[in-house]
Amino acid sequence: MNTEQINEIVKKVTQEIIANYGGGVTYSASADFAPASLAAYIDHTLLKPESSIEEVRKICDEAKKHKFASVCVNPSYIRFVASQLEGSGVTPCCVIGFPFGTHTPEAKKFEAQEAIQNGAKELDMVINIGAVKSNDWQLVKRDIQAVVEAAKGKAGVKVIIETALLTDEEKVKACAVSKIAGADFVKTCTGFAGGGATVEDIELMRKTVGPEMGVKASGGVRTYETAVKMIKAGANRLGATAGIAIISGPEDGNTCPCLQCGACSAQCPTGNCSISKVSY
Repeated sequence: MNTEQINEIVKKVTQEIIANYGGGVTYSASADFAPASLAAYIDHTLLKPESSIEEVRKICDEAKKHKFASVCVNPSYIRFVASQLEGSGVTPCCVIGFPFGTHTPEAKKFEAQEAIQNGAKELDMVINIGAVKSNDWQLVKRDIQAVVEAAKGKAGVKVIIETALLTDEEKVKACAVSKIAGADFVKTCTGFAGGGATVEDIELMRKTVGPEMGVKASGGVRTYETAVKMIKAGANRLGATAGIAIISGPEDGNTCPCLQCGACSAQCPTGNCSISKVSY
């Protein structure tokens, strides 16, 4: 696929999404919002450069105990994390080109290959933000494809598009190219460039990639309430350092607030509330 073809696809997708943006997103009526059930959405994350081996061990233990989706760390810790999680059902996840995305495609590919050799089963790569801003979609695609090719059949790939730095049009284009390049997920933020995940961005990203691709909300997802909002907006993965707080339930201590999710009829999806109405 040449540059002209990519640009034409991106232009078409962008026009369609921007024209239809604002229609809302429908999430599965079977979604379970019981606090403990949210663990399956969470990538339990520790990416601070000063993180110690004991801190990493701690989040691995927490992830195994609560059955989080994955533990996400920097490359230097992925071998240790993979050994700690072996046989637990929790996925070892490693960031690539983090946090700025300015590595060359070849460097990201090598980093991905090494991370996989060290046990990574998911890779969260940072998009080349400068290439996005330069409208160099061929480079953006080549950059993502380098990691996708390295991971093929071995690990899933999530593309961090750094939403805080992009316009809505750029977000749509970045998501569209990520999909064309064969990534498995698009993801909002690194947490190192300001901003964070928003309901509006998750809705826009989900509209762009459709139902068959993953959307990960990351950056500022620290509470149960925020986590539920992101899932309702279309996220099917959450990146968080506050996984324990999220699965502990609402901040006000009420373990069963009505979320107005519309999913209940005879039974609340949390399993804790009695239902006195059959529809909203």
